[in-house]
Amino acid sequence: MNWRIIAIPASMIPIIIIAIQFDIQLDDIFSIGIVPFVGAVAAIFIKLGLQGIKFSYITRNYLGKIDSIWKMTGVRVGSEFIKFTTPMFVGAEFVVIYWLHKKGVSPSKASWIAIMDIVTEVLAGGILSIMAGVIALIHGAYVVATIVLITSIFVTTLWLVLFFLSSKKTFQVPQSLSNLVIRFGKEKGAKYIQQSNMWMEEVCTMSRKNLRTKESKKVFVNGLLLSLLSWIFYGISFMIIAHGTGFFINVFDSVMAVMAANAIGNLPITVGGSGLAEFGIVAYLNNLDPFNFEISENSIEWNAVIGWRIATYYVPIAVTWILLVKLALSKYTKPEIK
Repeated sequence: MNWRIIAIPASMIPIIIIAIQFDIQLDDIFSIGIVPFVGAVAAIFIKLGLQGIKFSYITRNYLGKIDSIWKMTGVRVGSEFIKFTTPMFVGAEFVVIYWLHKKGVSPSKASWIAIMDIVTEVLAGGILSIMAGVIALIHGAYVVATIVLITSIFVTTLWLVLFFLSSKKTFQVPQSLSNLVIRFGKEKGAKYIQQSNMWMEEVCTMSRKNLRTKESKKVFVNGLLLSLLSWIFYGISFMIIAHGTGFFINVFDSVMAVMAANAIGNLPITVGGSGLAEFGIVAYLNNLDPFNFEISENSIEWNAVIGWRIATYYVPIAVTWILLVKLALSKYTKPEIK
């Protein structure tokens, strides 16, 4: 976890650059007001809580009551710390797999749960981001629309294709990569390749077994709906902050702006999409190039954008870190059977 100590300060560099570029003072941030700021924080934690509830729902449907809903929700929320501190918001699934494995769940079943969780989240986010990209295109924001659509379509399609193809064919480590690993890793390399192939085969077997059932389709649809609702609350968080600065925006436009920013933030350039998300919102709302540092100072209230970032990124980082350490990464002792 030592790299996180570097990652978090690194994510602040783009924020500092923006503050200097547009002469944003602490007083500008404080002018948002405590109530809108707390409201935005509440909205982002509702978003994270819904993700946790979805994870609990999926897990209990496939594995039964392996733990309390509160505990599983806390683990899932804590896993978001990894996403917050990596480019492209990846890594939470590994925490989930690790925690489930500690509870005695096989790696293949744990991976299946994590994949179902991440695919519903990616699909829901992809749907909303693509909508934002189409709207930007209609309004003539061609640069913004192109970036949002390419990023959203690529990520969403990749996950969906891999997810649904896993029920039709068995994936294995590509032969060229296998040869490379075995060449440099010798016996250990061969062992890792064999274990990886066995793991992927088991996951694909579970896909074939589960995806065609009526119950799995129900779980997938309900998981997707929970994900859509969670992303909507993410969008609402910006509306609350914006209203605190006198910049009025409705729920739909706020959700679209945030999802466009989220798609741009998915570009693997900065930690947690820092800087990209902020310019993504400005770009979407003003039909501008998100990488143009000559954006007018008066285009929108910049303190709203910075305040939103603090409320929905830096505050959750602290909370998710605590949950990650206390719940997901804590030692687990199986109870003795008398």
